[in-house]
Amino acid sequence: MKRKKLGNSNFTISAIGLGCMPMSLSSRPPEDQSIAVIQRALDLGVTLLDTADSYCEDESDKHHNEHLIAKALQEYSGDIRAVTVATKGGLMRPQGAWTRNGNPHHLRKTIRESFEALGGKEPIDLWQYHSPDPGYTIEEALAPAKEAVEAGMIRFIGVSNFSVEQIKRARDTVEVVSVQNQYNPWHRQPESDGVLEYCETEKLTFFPWSPLGGSRRATSLQDKSAIAKLAAEKNVSVYCIVLAWLMAQSPCVVPIPGATKVSSIEDSLQALEVKLTDEELQQIAVS
Repeated sequence: MKRKKLGNSNFTISAIGLGCMPMSLSSRPPEDQSIAVIQRALDLGVTLLDTADSYCEDESDKHHNEHLIAKALQEYSGDIRAVTVATKGGLMRPQGAWTRNGNPHHLRKTIRESFEALGGKEPIDLWQYHSPDPGYTIEEALAPAKEAVEAGMIRFIGVSNFSVEQIKRARDTVEVVSVQNQYNPWHRQPESDGVLEYCETEKLTFFPWSPLGGSRRATSLQDKSAIAKLAAEKNVSVYCIVLAWLMAQSPCVVPIPGATKVSSIEDSLQALEVKLTDEELQQIAVS
């Protein structure tokens, strides 16, 4: 498995991670199936598991995904010393909705709960502020994370859904190693707003969320699009083509495709072997 540095740190992570969110939403699969997916990913060399305190059904189910990952790691028979769990805080799930909460008191509480959900012994490898809440300054919202680093509950800090200016403000407050924003061939704002270029220049890891453009988009890729044609030519899935496209955009990009089936993560990792020419990349960009 190819590995990359996590930001400017000495930590390394797998070049493709596993997005665990689908394992904890209302359409979640059986727990044993999710655990099998996580453990198969580890078998194949994946060392980055992406989660959040809000990956759950609603507020009564908070931290479900973190507990699930902790259980999968605890029951895994292999070596987990290289595994990096990246979680997030700052979103709420009232009645299943998604709302922002950058209240420092809330973030302080949810960081502690995430720490405990993930085992309560080792620091959270990477904690990311999930989405900036306009009701609180970035400095106020990141203060609890800074405190948690000093207290030994967090190792590294990242941000999510941030603009370049917001990332700069965050970096004036704490050391930031990663940015997690939406990015795929149909949503290319990180290119136009400069976030991707900034991350590459500053050596920050960029995690593209929704790398396949959502379940509806992924399903529609099976048609006669340029992506489908390339997939047929290279004898891989359309999902592999999209993931290969993402990784070709910048060396700082680390995709985190979600999976609820063992076959899905096995398929996603084949993207590491896919090589796309400049012409093929352009075909995808305009498809």
